[in-house]
Parts: sequence; C-alpha cells; structure tokens
Amino acid sequence: MEDGTNLPNWLLQEYRTFHDTVTDASFPCYFGMKAENKGELRYAYIEHRDWSALPMAVEEFLELFQEPPFTRHGLFVFVEPEEKEGTIDQYRKQFWDILQFLHEEDTQDWPTDKPKDPEHYLWDFHFKKEPIFVFGNAPAYKQRKTRDLGHSMVLGFQPRKIFEGLEGTEKGGIMSREKVRERVEKWDDLPKHPDISHFGDPDHNEWKQFFIGDDIKPIKGKCPFHYDK
Repeated sequence: MEDGTNLPNWLLQEYRTFHDTVTDASFPCYFGMKAENKGELRYAYIEHRDWSALPMAVEEFLELFQEPPFTRHGLFVFVEPEEKEGTIDQYRKQFWDILQFLHEEDTQDWPTDKPKDPEHYLWDFHFKKEPIFVFGNAPAYKQRKTRDLGHSMVLGFQPRKIFEGLEGTEKGGIMSREKVRERVEKWDDLPKHPDISHFGDPDHNEWKQFFIGDDIKPIKGKCPFHYDK
C-alpha cells in the first residue's frame, strides 16, 4: 500500500485490518502471509457504484506476468464498505456483478479454446485472455472467519500462472493444498466447504469456489456470470 496520500480513510483502515489478519502467525494461508510480508501483494479499490478503475488496475497487474519465472503476486481489490453490513447473498451478487462488469469492459476476446459456459468443469474466468482464479471475502462471513478480512468486500485475483507446480494433480499442489485446508478448518472450526476442489476436477464447477457459502451446504443453481460479447 502507498504512503496513504490521497487515499480514502476507509481504504487505509481496511488495509490495516487486512494486513493484521493475513500476517497473523496462525493465519491458514501461509502463501498469502509470506507474500504480504515480502511485499509481493498488490492492491486496488473501487467505490460503491463506480467500478471504472477496475479494468485498468487488473490490466496493469497482469503486466507483472509477462515473462517467467513468475513471482506469486496476488491482487486484492477493496470495495468501499456499505453503511450497513449486507448478507452473504448480497455480497455474492455484488461480487458476480463486478466480475460481469470486468468481463464486459474487456477489450480482448475470450480465448477460443476455453469454455465460455461456467457449468463446464474446465471453465475459468478470463481477462485479457488470462485465466484468473478470483475469490470473494466479505464481512458477512461469520463461521468461515478466513473469508472475513474487514468491513470491505475484498476480491482476490490470482492468475493461473502462479500455480505452476502446484496444480491439483501435482504432488506439490496436493500436499500444499491439504496443509492449507487443514489450517483453514482449524481457524474456522468448520469442515472444508463441499464446493472446494481443484481446477480440472470433472465433478467440480470452478465458479462455485469463487464465492463459497458460510456453511457446509453445496451451492445450488446456475452461475450468475454469463459470456456476453
């Protein structure tokens, strides 16, 4: 985060909460903890109803991945907090509305060899032709405390490139994933959400991992995102 000049007060407060949470020694995601401590994470913010800065922020972030080896940078986008805290469903709707907006602002076509239907098990969100795992965090999470990073909804953007060597079927990926999930279950005092799996699992819908429930119930219904070009 910059020195704070010209940044809104709410953002500075939310970043402090974020930093204190993810650098706590017991925080389950040691990848995020390590990246924050090393200064490898990147940040942006959007206001209540003005999301116009988001496409450029994501585009500039993706420029960090022009050539390998890829540092495991992540982008965290803070959404201006509501005056009154919303429900999980309200934050989930806003999350998907923001991704739909980002998609509609994308000036490049979706890769022709990638599924456009979120119900396909190999679907992934793309921006500037890059596959990105996006996950939502919100203050309405009461049981899954790892998803509560302050009063803001926070969207995490992780390009698939940073998972090289940690894919779902790779030994390193399996071991790392299981260690993190054990720590998450301990922090949340709740079993792994049933929609959590790994990309490429034919019995899995990736979009359901983007904004999981605050419970142990599978997400029902269709994905709110739709390809529209």
